This record gives sequence, structure tokens and C-alpha cells, in this order.
Amino acid sequence: MMCLLLINAPCIYAQNINAGISNIPPGTIVAYSPASSGLFIGSPSIAVLPNGDYVASHDFFGPNGTENSRGVSRIYKSVNKGKSWQNIAEIKGQFWSKLFLHKKVLYILGTWKEYGNIIIRKSLDGGNTWTEPIDNKSGLLLKGAYHCAPMPVINYKGRLWRAMEDAMGPMKGWGKMFGSFMMSVSEDADLLDAENWISSNRLRYDSTYLSGYFGGWLEGNAVVTKEGNVVNILRTAYDRDGKEKAAIIKISEDGKNATFNPDNGFINFPGGSKKFAIHYDLKSKLYYTLSNYIPDRYKAAYIGNTRNVLALCSSANLREWQVKSIILEHPDKKKHGFQYADWQFEGKDIIAVSRTAYDDGSEGARNFHDANYLTFHRIKNFRKLKSKDNLNKDETIEILELH
Repeated sequence: MMCLLLINAPCIYAQNINAGISNIPPGTIVAYSPASSGLFIGSPSIAVLPNGDYVASHDFFGPNGTENSRGVSRIYKSVNKGKSWQNIAEIKGQFWSKLFLHKKVLYILGTWKEYGNIIIRKSLDGGNTWTEPIDNKSGLLLKGAYHCAPMPVINYKGRLWRAMEDAMGPMKGWGKMFGSFMMSVSEDADLLDAENWISSNRLRYDSTYLSGYFGGWLEGNAVVTKEGNVVNILRTAYDRDGKEKAAIIKISEDGKNATFNPDNGFINFPGGSKKFAIHYDLKSKLYYTLSNYIPDRYKAAYIGNTRNVLALCSSANLREWQVKSIILEHPDKKKHGFQYADWQFEGKDIIAVSRTAYDDGSEGARNFHDANYLTFHRIKNFRKLKSKDNLNKDETIEILELH
């Protein structure tokens, strides 16, 4: 299983890794990096190629990582619907990134490094090789210090929309230095040409929000409301009285103006103090998310650090959310986490990848945050799932099809 840590050493991961680990995580292992390596797995992302193959990605962070100078991401492919995975590429200079398809072409969008330039790359061979963002005509979109996560890229009214944050605010410190904004580009434009993209104004941190407990603008989702408006729904890192909140920022039709009303812009959101991704299901006419909801049995002093439960939540209007079903759970929240889930619909199912901290038959993950796995999951018949929040504390459950 150490082949994953070798540069340019592709291998198949599902069966051989599972065979060598006594306490494997749920789902299918896409990638594994032991805590002792000092390289932790972050930024899970997944996309489906036009031929039906899956591609997934993650980056590395940690004491032996290079994220402060040049991020490193790896690309994996599955030709059998997630049953096994092969490492097909490594990209040096790619971090916090999201895979997405546009006009049957695969792209990856993120930053060059931690708090680096915004860049986009294109692959014409399903993720094996990638363009280099050497200038503003080849994928270097914005210079400066930027923050993001693998968040949705949506197509609406002839434009692609992607929420981002800069890290150049006047206040110092994580969260407080971030400014929220929306990027967009015509669906017919060259996505690698920076001149084709526009950005909204930045919304800065405001210490008066949420009675002084506002944590910052973080990891926004571009979403279309049922009224036909683009909004940005963000994690707020709010932590007060065991409640979690998200924020809804309004975006003008031309994509140039972002506005927020603190009187009605904050909403209760299960898992809203951690990263979540939102997608709209045309069949059920509901919005769905996979988030780190916290059942009462796991309430903690700092809820942002509680990521041992992954829940499927839904909403009819983006403002009122309910927990539909617990998908993954482990009773230990110190060294276990199912976090930063990136996912998409596939017929009656949801396919997802998770930054997973879990047992590995050795030292396990260093903590819940410093994940040692990238795992793939299939949530079967997600529209029919019902609430399952009555588990014994010693149980670990998964309402998934295991591969």
C-alpha cells in the first residue's frame, strides 16, 4: 500500500489495500497515506467522464507537504463504477481543487498553493495529462492570495458560476481575513483565458454579525434558487450554544454584485460550521447536501471539530433544512472523520468521495482532521432514505453499497 506515496507509480487500490488493513474504513479506498508519512489527504473531488468512467482527486497537506510553496494533487480513475481505482496523474501546483466537466471536457479549478493564485487546467484525455497555467491565457485566472475548497461549478443562463474567497482582507487570522465573491464565465468562452471571467465585489468579515460569533465567509456554494436567482451559500464557522448556521449571499444577474442582509441572511443549517456541498435534484425538486451534522449524543464544546457523522440533508427552499438520513457514523470523534464530501447524483444513487480519518490497523489517523484516506461511497436510492438517528453509540453504520 505504500505505492501511493511514490511519485508516478500508478496502482490499483481497492482490493490490495483492503486486504492489508484489519480495520478498514467503510466504502472503497481510493487512496491511503499513513499518519507517519506526514502527508494528509485533503480536498476530495469527483466527476463522471462522458464514457461513464469516474475520476477523483485529492491534495496533500501536513508537516511533510509542500502546500505552502506548491500544492500537489493526485488524480484517480475508476472504469468499474467505483469498485477499484487507479492513480493516473499527479499535478504539481494544484491545491484546494474541484474537478468538473464542461462540454465533455474535464477541468480542475482551485489554487496554485495554500492561499495562492486561482488557476484552472484542462485535460483532453480524461485526466491523464493537464495543461499548465503559465499565464492569463492558459489558466492563471487571478493573482494573489485565495482560499477555496472543492465546491460546485454550476451552469445557469449561459454562464458557469463558482464561489470563491480571497485571503487578503484587512483583518488577520483564519476566517477573518477571507472575502467572499462569485466568479463566472460564459459557457461558450475559453475557460483558460482570464479575460473571459468576471468577479463580483468582495464581502468582508464583519465582527458584529451573529452577536459577535461570526467565524467568517468560508467555502461557498453557487446555487440557483427556485425563483431563478444565483446565490452563494457558505459555511460560517459559527459556534454558539450547539447551533450551526450557514449564510446566503445574493448575486446579481450579471454576476458583478454580491449583497448580504444580516437580518435574514443567516439560516440554521445542520453541519453548517463545516464544509458542505449543495446540489438540486430535478426529480424530487429538493436541494440536497452531505454535511457533518451533529446528533445530540455528540454535542461538544467546539462543534467545528466534530466530523464523525456524515448525514444526507434536504431542503425545499434552501432556508429550512432537515436531516434525511445518517450515512456514516463512528462513535469516536477524536480520530475519526468523514469530511469535505464531494458528490453528485447518478440516477437513483449519489456517488461521493470523502476525506476520511479512520483506523488502518496501525496508528490510525493522527486526528479527525488529518485524514489518512480518500474513500468512495455510493448512496443507493437516496430519495427513499429515511431518518436513522437511533443508533447504539458503539455502532458504526453505513447506508451504502460497499465495493
